[in-house]
Amino acid sequence: MTQVYNRVALIGLGLIASSMAHAMRAQGLAGEIVGHAKSAETRAVALEIGLCDRVCATAAEAVQGADLVVLAVPVGAMAALAAEIGPHLAPGATVTDVGSVKQAVIAAVAPCLHPGVTFIPGHPMAGTEYSGPRSGFATLFQNRWWLLTPLPDTEPSKINQLRSLLEAMGARVDTMEADHHDLVLAVVSHTPHLIAYTMVGVADHLAQVSNSEVIQYSATGFRDFTRIAASDPTMWRDVFLTNKDAVLDVLGRFTEELFALQRAIRMGDGDLLHAYFTRTRAIRRGIIEAGQDTSAPDFGRVAAAKAAGS
Repeated sequence: MTQVYNRVALIGLGLIASSMAHAMRAQGLAGEIVGHAKSAETRAVALEIGLCDRVCATAAEAVQGADLVVLAVPVGAMAALAAEIGPHLAPGATVTDVGSVKQAVIAAVAPCLHPGVTFIPGHPMAGTEYSGPRSGFATLFQNRWWLLTPLPDTEPSKINQLRSLLEAMGARVDTMEADHHDLVLAVVSHTPHLIAYTMVGVADHLAQVSNSEVIQYSATGFRDFTRIAASDPTMWRDVFLTNKDAVLDVLGRFTEELFALQRAIRMGDGDLLHAYFTRTRAIRRGIIEAGQDTSAPDFGRVAAAKAAGS
């Protein structure tokens, strides 16, 4: 592979950033990888495992001289981080992020960047329930979508350069407007996570079901809910607070559907239930046919877990 950037600064060294580091190193896509994490413990682990060529104590130091800066921190931390690094960014540098909300990130980051810096908001549609610098693996982005929401008048060559990096890491890249992105993600990610958190919370609060029974007799449906509900709590708190309008819209629609199903069950309307489940089953087949999941019983997660632990 051809080197795409001379120096890449990864700010935040969790699952996404560590996976980017592994992928870039495997393909020779960056001349130097510099990292920073707020936690001294995380920085020490990153040094121990050789995740980056250099690990800096401050974000301001890490971004100096970088031609690509990746903001891989919770959405709620973006504004303070952008204010810190803004004065230290090199002219001509590109800044991107990996947050799953785009309008709030643009509002937080863009005002802090000087005119010589290009901001291309981004969102990799890839992840596991694991976090931290040891959780990353080079193949995380293979055949996964990486959405970009470029600002108006962004120089096409800058977008193409970032696209080249992401595609070389195995991702499929698409662009869309930030507000549309936030609505799409409210449907395919944010609200499903909220539902998973709720279902696990319901099980936790049912006095007649002991914790041991919930754990011992967990069927695949509940296990999948717990996998999603094990995701980083800080990240998801910030997602719901910063994409609240879209999430509340989708949650309202979900509630209406739930009431309709509740009534069908109460009234014994088997035809409605069968027709509804037939439609939703077709969506699952479409996801598999699009290459975004596998029909294997473990959904490919055993391999991902082994890779994350290696």
